[in-house]
Amino acid sequence: MTGTISWIDTIIIIAYLIGILVVGVLSVKLKKMTSDGYFLAARGLKWPVIGAALFASNISTIHLVGLAAAGYNEGLVWGNFEWLAAVTLILLGLVFAPFYFKSRISTLPEFLEKRYGSGSRTVLAFIGLLGALFVHIGMSLYAGAVVFHAFFGIDVLTSIVIISIVTTIYTVLGGLKAVVITETIQSVILIAGSIALTIIAILALPDKGIQTLADFKALLKPGQLSMLHTKESLSALGEGGFESGLTWYACLLGYPVLGLWYWCSDQTIVQRVLGAKTKNDAQLGPIFAGFLKILPVFVLVLPGVIAFVLFKDIIGTDANQAFPVMINQLLPVGLKGIMAATLLAALMSTIAAALNSSATLVAIDIVKRLNPSTTDKMQIKVGRISAVVVMLLAMLWSTQGDRFSSIFEAINKIAAAIAPPVAVVLLFGVFSKRGTKEAGFATLISGLIIGIVLFCIDFEPISGYMYLTKGLHLPFMMQAWWLFVICTVIYFTVSYLTPKPDPEVIEKYTWDNPIAVLTKGLFMGVRDPRLWAGILILTLVTLYILFS
Repeated sequence: MTGTISWIDTIIIIAYLIGILVVGVLSVKLKKMTSDGYFLAARGLKWPVIGAALFASNISTIHLVGLAAAGYNEGLVWGNFEWLAAVTLILLGLVFAPFYFKSRISTLPEFLEKRYGSGSRTVLAFIGLLGALFVHIGMSLYAGAVVFHAFFGIDVLTSIVIISIVTTIYTVLGGLKAVVITETIQSVILIAGSIALTIIAILALPDKGIQTLADFKALLKPGQLSMLHTKESLSALGEGGFESGLTWYACLLGYPVLGLWYWCSDQTIVQRVLGAKTKNDAQLGPIFAGFLKILPVFVLVLPGVIAFVLFKDIIGTDANQAFPVMINQLLPVGLKGIMAATLLAALMSTIAAALNSSATLVAIDIVKRLNPSTTDKMQIKVGRISAVVVMLLAMLWSTQGDRFSSIFEAINKIAAAIAPPVAVVLLFGVFSKRGTKEAGFATLISGLIIGIVLFCIDFEPISGYMYLTKGLHLPFMMQAWWLFVICTVIYFTVSYLTPKPDPEVIEKYTWDNPIAVLTKGLFMGVRDPRLWAGILILTLVTLYILFS
């Protein structure tokens, strides 16, 4: 199913591509570039830019397509990934950002080295590259290419190549500053485009004879408008709902594990916080992003639910077509081009973020460590070359996207395999005074190996059957939780079998106690991140009560 594109929409798309390329390249002074300026925007980012960039680097075409597809199939329950992200963003702002800023680190692996030693730094750098390659870039490219083929008729490979070239140019040339400036612009376009499509979809409901909420609910699957599901309600949604396993307890136990890796330790995401101008900016930026994460439930998941009512006869069982079908059926000429720009904004911001973080990991965590005398100029050169290499590898991986049944679930299954060991060493690294460097390294290595093995066992194209999800009825969220439990056992077992860590390290990189996160430091009034974190929590509790 492919669509056609008018000359007006074509002009809008081309103008956007050229505009974002020009803005990205001109946003920095290339001749005066230093490694600190290239990788961390000279540590001059303010909290609104950090928050917007965190949001934009997270929301990719995977979200636009995948969350609409999830809303079409299972309803609002997938919105838990957005609202619970706000909770882990609070953890980033209140728990981890103070240590990151005080340490003046350039990468997250560098923080693990300070807490656990060089071995842990190497493993986390490797995990960061895996995440950038397989999750952030590869799947995003595939999702974007599929959508453009669906409603514009553009060949999948052509889409991948064009988007890759444009994004690589301004990311490789401009570094983090170019990335966050373009991400801020793209956040505005992304939110505005999604809101416009949602409003138009809601206005289209009366055309189907739907005048009240009761009329709307009558046409939905059971529980499609609820954020909290039981096993029974997910089973009522069909095979996809049951296999996703998004029960309330799976979200409560499994999501924080994924969130701790993704939002608090993944270089692609956290690099914006490392470039903060002040500690307050480093803390307020993630909390601002947490408020922004409330929006996707209403402008990305809900449209998928509406698509089920309006176009289920057209979409059928191919839920990934929900978003492009809505665009083709609802948007007039001109707006379709703007929505295409929205898709490009989502896609390019995520890819740019991942490319820049990959360049940082290779240049700082690998090359600079192997050769400490590496100059700033050489670091930037290595970073640019590695970004191009990662993009080429990701383009190859993106052609395998059709092997997964669901794009959004695919990235989370990959995350469930690599997140638990990182979550364990990060969480207990700042809260446990007994955690040793041997425990950190052993947990990362063993957890990563176990996670990859479990992923292969549960990946049907490799194993021939989903032995965990279908065989043991253990969906990926609970897989993440139980792997977290295993890694926790490994961590504390090794910790108590090895000498206590250096007291100086413990004093510098751990909290005195969990309550100190909230009590340490003077209250700064409306500028205090603890105040806004509290407001965000109250907002989330209210929303969950309304949509339970």
